[in-house]
Amino acid sequence: MKLYNVNLSNYASKCRIAIYEKGCPVEIVPIPGGNLKSPEYLKIYPMGKTPALETDGMIIGESEIILEYLEDKFPTPPLLPKSPEARARVRGFGRFHDLYLEPPVRALFGQLDPKTRDAKLVAEKLAEINTRLDMLDKMLSDGAFAAGPDFTLADCSLAPTMFFTSLLPMLGSKPALEGRPKLARWWNSLKERPSVKKALDEMGAAMAERMKQQQS
Repeated sequence: MKLYNVNLSNYASKCRIAIYEKGCPVEIVPIPGGNLKSPEYLKIYPMGKTPALETDGMIIGESEIILEYLEDKFPTPPLLPKSPEARARVRGFGRFHDLYLEPPVRALFGQLDPKTRDAKLVAEKLAEINTRLDMLDKMLSDGAFAAGPDFTLADCSLAPTMFFTSLLPMLGSKPALEGRPKLARWWNSLKERPSVKKALDEMGAAMAERMKQQQS
């Protein structure tokens, strides 16, 4: 079983967190050809996206589907609760992340250089991100983790994008945790969990390498 992975990808990172948490026998490999659109990779996964999971002679794409597959394949430790209602709550966080929180964050990836920055775009996306973070602060449980007392796929989904929200002050926004007590409590605890910390460290190293390449 292989996960075709890019360490800086938040979608690949949430799959790695689940893999680390479960101790799954998954080999994490770089993209063949070094590029998502390389002929070698497109032959494996024509969508040319990361992550993709190779297992039992098939390729599974899309991070949420991969997370669900890993949960079905390796049910211990569980990352979905037992009751249908609690499972729906966990899945709701994944959808909130993919459809509402992550897109405006992603839109700012190309706006870090002040020389080429689109001020209007930045202002619009920062306003949207801060609205979504306010929503997330209200959505979070009063328990130890996003959806309740247990670590779940909700935490896997949210953590990598929270890594990128640390860049918001560089674009003129207030820090993501400022004025959001539940978000601050959850995130300051979650980022020290071994599976999450490992993935965040990998993302940090990849980010440092990317910046080094851009400066050279």
